[in-house]
Amino acid sequence: MFKTTHTESTSLPPSMINLSTTVAKAPRGKAAPQGISMTGVQQNELLRALPLDELERLLPELELVAMPVGKHLYDFGEKIEYSYFPTTSIVSLQYVNEDGVTTEIAVVGREGVAGVTMYKGERASNTAVVQAAGYGYRMRTDALRALFAEGGMLAQQLMRYTSCLFAQLAQNVVSSRHSSIEQKLCRWLLERLDRSPSNELKVTQESIANLLGVRRESITAAAGKLAAEGMIQCRRGMVVVLDRESLERCAGACYFAARATAAQAMNASH
Repeated sequence: MFKTTHTESTSLPPSMINLSTTVAKAPRGKAAPQGISMTGVQQNELLRALPLDELERLLPELELVAMPVGKHLYDFGEKIEYSYFPTTSIVSLQYVNEDGVTTEIAVVGREGVAGVTMYKGERASNTAVVQAAGYGYRMRTDALRALFAEGGMLAQQLMRYTSCLFAQLAQNVVSSRHSSIEQKLCRWLLERLDRSPSNELKVTQESIANLLGVRRESITAAAGKLAAEGMIQCRRGMVVVLDRESLERCAGACYFAARATAAQAMNASH
């Protein structure tokens, strides 16, 4: 789980161009867009779990897109036009209150999808911002709703993933009230590490503090403690995880509870 090749190049990664795999057949008279293939699409784990025939039907609806750091996929209150299936990017789902204070409520990587809407005209209940640059596939929400209504494994996978997302939200609420700053930081780092191909995370302590809704000084102190214990190394604009096992022990129960829910949902799909 969570093993892909990461790139931040402005050009498409090799696995997504000059593809050796066969592009899916075009259902309903529609041709799959140029550059779309099974190899690329299956970098997203939710899509990879679909039977071949269902995935083939999806391909003509998908569009490969670059997802640079800071890009807003949609904002709170907006009509959601596209659903995004990350492959090498990581998306932060955030809530912004009336004072402009931002708090992260969940994170989406190659295991899932951001921007699913169940009815026409549905407005976004959060803001989705790309936090780690990479690529993903987007699909118009009306097309995804139509395919969902047909049932099949796609509908099941979307419902399972929604359950995982709710579990992540619930654990974030519990963590915000009952976890120490060190535990919150450890869990935040591990959630990114799970969705990243390396142990190097490009992030500043200030952005971590903003997303966790705590003071920067608190994150600096917590990061310093973790670094002193040999768990992480802090560089300018980067955190390198050195000892994942110790980081997991420090994170506490909330991190493992969310992982267990996700594992249960994945096992149920087989």
